Amino acid sequence: MKEKILYTALATALLTLGSCADHSRDFDACGQIEATEVLVSAEANGRIVSLQLTEGDRLTAGQTVGVIDSVQTYLQKQELVRKRSNAQTKLVDIDRQLASQQAQLEKLQADYKRYQALEARDAATQKQVDDLASQIAVTRREMAAKKQTYERNNTGIREELALYDVQIAEKEDQLNKCRIVAPIDGTVLTKFAEAGELVTSGKSLFKMADLKQVYVRAYLTTAQLAEVKLGDTVQVTIEDGTDKPRQYEGRLVWIADEAEFTPKNIQTQDERADLVYAAKVSLENDGFLKLGMYAYVRFK
Repeated sequence: MKEKILYTALATALLTLGSCADHSRDFDACGQIEATEVLVSAEANGRIVSLQLTEGDRLTAGQTVGVIDSVQTYLQKQELVRKRSNAQTKLVDIDRQLASQQAQLEKLQADYKRYQALEARDAATQKQVDDLASQIAVTRREMAAKKQTYERNNTGIREELALYDVQIAEKEDQLNKCRIVAPIDGTVLTKFAEAGELVTSGKSLFKMADLKQVYVRAYLTTAQLAEVKLGDTVQVTIEDGTDKPRQYEGRLVWIADEAEFTPKNIQTQDERADLVYAAKVSLENDGFLKLGMYAYVRFK
């Protein structure tokens, strides 16, 4: 019985040491493979008409993978388009509206010059010349008043058209948000919704990550900070369960500016260190790196 208890305790201890095991201290830092994950959420309210993706699918940025019902929004946009078209017909062509008066003014001006010449030869009276000058002035005032009225009318209509343009753009934006689009190049990790479900804006639809560029989140002691700098090339050994684990060349791309308590599942080179600094080592994934794998980092 005692042997059985001792065996159970030993097995438990070995399992506990499985995360970032000692590896005879042949590492400077230890961590896990991670990737930048993106949670894609619905941007519109409605029923999911289609969501054509499965976990593991490789998507490209901008790829449409689904649609949320947009019929009502589309009809509202069409209504606004027709209202705008109707409002545009109310715009006045000022030159055309004043064309007849412009022709009349030009005739009066020609008569005025002709009567001035006749009056100089005593073939016309001064009153005839003055009457023509008065008619010209009246016609100009009438044209100016009508032009001002037409311009005010057109200004109001143009403001109405601009308002319709804003409302139509708003509906177009809402229609675009009914499309479910992949924001980055990456792989679908988890799917949270299915076609036919009713969703609200902000509901999570799926989670994806770029698995081509992964990183190791490792932890450095204060003493180790003096040995490294951003941009350094480091050696990364992957805990893949084989006798000859794969090795990669990584680059140190980030170091936290504040210390934190050592995570329980992480082993550092100095076990006495209570505070450590998180760091990221960037790796190119050749397809063998999986999220959650343990990795050991050694400085060059």
